[in-house]
Amino acid sequence: MARKSTRNAQGSGTIRQRSDGRWECRYTVGRDPGTGKQIQKSIYGSTQAEVRKKLAQAVAALDTGDYFEPSKMTLARWVEIWLEEYTGDKKYLTVKHYKAQCKTHIVPNLGAVKLSELTTPQIQAFYNKLQRGGLAPKSVRNVHGILTKCLSTAVQVGYLRDNPASRVTLPKIEKKEICPLTDEQVKAFLEVSAEDDYEIILKVILFTGLREAEATGLTWDVIDFKAGTIKVCKQLQKRPLKDGGFTFAPLKNSKTRILRPAPFVMSLLERRKQEQITQKLKAGPLWQGWASPEEQKTALVFTTATGGNLHPQTVYEHYKKLAKKIGAPESRVHDLRHTFAVLSLQNGDSVKTVQGNLGHATAAFTLDVYGHVSEKMKEDSAQRMEKYISNL
Repeated sequence: MARKSTRNAQGSGTIRQRSDGRWECRYTVGRDPGTGKQIQKSIYGSTQAEVRKKLAQAVAALDTGDYFEPSKMTLARWVEIWLEEYTGDKKYLTVKHYKAQCKTHIVPNLGAVKLSELTTPQIQAFYNKLQRGGLAPKSVRNVHGILTKCLSTAVQVGYLRDNPASRVTLPKIEKKEICPLTDEQVKAFLEVSAEDDYEIILKVILFTGLREAEATGLTWDVIDFKAGTIKVCKQLQKRPLKDGGFTFAPLKNSKTRILRPAPFVMSLLERRKQEQITQKLKAGPLWQGWASPEEQKTALVFTTATGGNLHPQTVYEHYKKLAKKIGAPESRVHDLRHTFAVLSLQNGDSVKTVQGNLGHATAAFTLDVYGHVSEKMKEDSAQRMEKYISNL
């Protein structure tokens, strides 16, 4: 039996036969960076030759830098670590979504599996189960995106050799048809909204394509009446009270954009400014907003009658009431944004211009969402071609 060295060099090992007849080799894989002590592992085999062969393979892996020690922690534990330590660069709502999906789907179905033993077939079966249970294909893909990010980090830190989620087959997403308002509905909306308290914010969304949270988060300092521009640089985000309540947050893609809307929109905002001053005088001591003209410069544009911020649910309820009146009961506030995009394209704006106004990350995404051609655009195209042919 070989004598065990007290301070083995990396890769060296000692072989002995155990009392149960099996052979064992203890070898050094490195040193603990904190204590400086050797980190040793064991290799087992039925013969001394088998153990020597395994040791030679391990030493070769150490020499080439390919040594890998499978993690013994469960996926549930790694998910916990990942959410706590590796999502600090993500936005509040993104992390909140990650946590909800991990808690609802990933951990209950795969959490008990050891991280190093998680396989592609297990993950595939998990996704298939979610779909059979009624989860929409897009939602399954969202879960996949989170699990993939989580496991990719495990690969980066050395807990996994590769990502088993990278080889699955995902369900196809059936693209939902967008529902913009028709020209007739837009005209009717302008009429019926005239008497509504939320008229101006809804019309601003319709004719700028702002997201609802961007509109409710507008402050007077981002509106340049002289230049006729609006700087979109933040949104008003609803959070639980324990997390701060309503809070200004970065935009969806974190990119500030400058809008140059129709003069009609700037006139609406001028009107809103005067309206807000009137509301302040009427509210008196109940006013919760700005206290002086100087404070008003950075205050919210759209507020309640007493100066508080608008609640998304209230905006939704006002719009649904109006949508029903114009014959579009299924329409959502977000459909006003879709309407703006379609109207822009119909009136000759380039896809790149629409992309910039909407704040999409790429023109390709804008094309994917609005690439369909409306009947009016088809008719206009046919007329242009007819005019060209007649001039030949």
